[in-house]
Amino acid sequence: MAKELLKGNHAFAEAAIRAGVEAFFGYPITPSTEFLEHMARRMPELGRAFVQAESEVAAINMVYGAACTGKRVMTASSSPGVSLMMEGISYIAGTEVPAVVVNVMRGGPGLGNIAPSQGDYYQMVKGGGHGDYFPLVLAPASVQEAIDSISLAFDLADRYRTPVMVLGDGMIGQMMEGCRFDHLEKPRPPEKPWALTGEPGRPRRTIKSFSNTAEGLAATNQRLLDRYEQIQREEARHQVIGPPDPDVVLAAYGTCARICRQIVETDQDDLPFSVGLFRPVTLWPFPARALRQTAESARGVMVVEMSAGQMVDDVRLGVDGACRVELLSRLGGLVPTAVEIKEALASAFSPAASGP
Repeated sequence: MAKELLKGNHAFAEAAIRAGVEAFFGYPITPSTEFLEHMARRMPELGRAFVQAESEVAAINMVYGAACTGKRVMTASSSPGVSLMMEGISYIAGTEVPAVVVNVMRGGPGLGNIAPSQGDYYQMVKGGGHGDYFPLVLAPASVQEAIDSISLAFDLADRYRTPVMVLGDGMIGQMMEGCRFDHLEKPRPPEKPWALTGEPGRPRRTIKSFSNTAEGLAATNQRLLDRYEQIQREEARHQVIGPPDPDVVLAAYGTCARICRQIVETDQDDLPFSVGLFRPVTLWPFPARALRQTAESARGVMVVEMSAGQMVDDVRLGVDGACRVELLSRLGGLVPTAVEIKEALASAFSPAASGP
């Protein structure tokens, strides 16, 4: 099958349709609006539910209600809109129902701008809403990966009965690349005996996150924590690119990982050391053990982020003192260039910079 030339947001949306999404609820916000526009056209054509809600708060609560019926449901937004959804996402986590949320990040804090950013990392991987919970977080670095991550997100959400966040930045949502869908398997969602279907003649079911007692809520919290430990053991994903045992490791995700990959694969000959790339594919669970193994023989790690430095904290924890960790950050929607990254590498890790 020939590749299709698609914008990232359109690819995200069409992948969700082919993954069997049955209901989409959203509210327009740049740079994710094309996602909603695509759904507004395609979902009614297929006899599926599409609602443009009156706000992001309404949209996530519609997702919550529909998820309780066992259907594959989702929403998509950008940074300020996702902030408004945080309470609802916490309810979804506490109620143990599956849902997918796509965040196409823009500049912040506040209204910020519509340029690409990675400033939502903390919010996504540390829960974001109230209470003890962790959503699975996938971070595609291309339009093709946007497609693949949506299919995986629905499968993981169903498997673990949890919200799954797909975290892109504005550039991933807006860029156009050749991509394909023919490798995707036909969706086969599991049986969901917990779902509220209104079916007569069966025992009554309830779904709730409220507990009347501390002991009851503690039991719920422990069940969730046990599940999160399983997710950490089984679902951490990463990609290592470049020479074996590099002198310096670049660590990046999303658009920054694309730029770092260019350096590693085609543009490092003039550096006085070898460079590899460690790319977390899941931001939670963060692939800390794999990072440690990649970095333990390296001179250092340089984290490249379009933020003030957020993933760098997880990198430092993962490296666990095995080597030096440096940060190259770009703020306000500015995107680092390969030249800037190479200059930062040379400044931080060349023999002259390292001293005696």
